[in-house]
Amino acid sequence: MAHLAVDAWESLLRAQVTLMKAFAEDFRDSPVTMQEYDVLYTLSRCPGGRTRLRELADNTRLSQPGLSRLVERMEHDGLVARERDPRDGRGTVVGLTERGGEVQRAVGRVHARSIVARVAGSLTAEEQAELARLCTKLRTSAPEPG
Repeated sequence: MAHLAVDAWESLLRAQVTLMKAFAEDFRDSPVTMQEYDVLYTLSRCPGGRTRLRELADNTRLSQPGLSRLVERMEHDGLVARERDPRDGRGTVVGLTERGGEVQRAVGRVHARSIVARVAGSLTAEEQAELARLCTKLRTSAPEPG
């Protein structure tokens, strides 16, 4: 059983590595990096395009210190805005700016076409639905780190 789990994980990881390398090409001439797009996309899915920095870190591929530095640069570029959390002054809220939303939508259209070409070109609709179901199950049933 352990061998099967390790093989499944390795297969998933290798697929992700291969696809992420291919998707990196989508950002070669992009106004944002893949990491910046990850932040913009995540914010675009939040109510009002805003969330606490902590929740943003939980939903992106960056550590909180790395994300803090990235968000600072993105704020300087006019893509996001930061403010103290009005409910808890110790926290920071990050929100999409109008420019950030425009960039996210423009880059997202190109990136979505690339995803469709690579995923729909390889998997049937049923396989895509099953992959989404299985990945969601893995994500939601995984124990919290630490």
